[in-house]
Amino acid sequence: MNADIHSYEPRLGHGLPHDPFNAIVGPRPIGWISSRGEGGAVNLAPYSFFNGFNYTPPIVGFASIGFKDTVRNVLQTREFVWNLATRALAEQMNASCAAVAPEVNEFELAGLTQAPSRLVGPPRVAESPVAFECRLTQSFQLQDAHGAPVDSWMVLGEVVAVHIDRAMLKDGVYDTAAARPILRGGGPADYFEISPETRFRMFRPR
Repeated sequence: MNADIHSYEPRLGHGLPHDPFNAIVGPRPIGWISSRGEGGAVNLAPYSFFNGFNYTPPIVGFASIGFKDTVRNVLQTREFVWNLATRALAEQMNASCAAVAPEVNEFELAGLTQAPSRLVGPPRVAESPVAFECRLTQSFQLQDAHGAPVDSWMVLGEVVAVHIDRAMLKDGVYDTAAARPILRGGGPADYFEISPETRFRMFRPR
């Protein structure tokens, strides 16, 4: 075991050039969330704290650092869409995270096409090979270990409709690597790509 360990208590600071927490918990899937406010304004924003949390029913969730337009929209309409961020869409995804006014449509800002959803109001990213239409199940403000609220909100939604580009289906099985999804991790500008070359298989013990 390597005895040269950097240890710290987060409340006292990490003492490093960049907080390692995000880099250690990663790479993380990107929650590229489209939403629509009560007034009809469309929003599209990526969240690096995102994942799936349940099979039946399928539930996904994202955490927003700060009460942002996406959270407000979802709480108003109880709907959102998750869109898969891929290597081919990396630049557009990055453009959609610009800090702009609520009335600015990030689809237009990033040069993306709005595709109508089937069961919810917010549009999908037409260029994305996968999208989940979601309905809000829970939302709450996060707390620290002492029960004090922190400036972060957790949003969970049930996936009520799924859209998959058939090119991603190999003999009926979704091929994760074929979509070349990108993930967040590492330093302040680091992303990672899932590709066929990084795949390995390991079956569960019987």
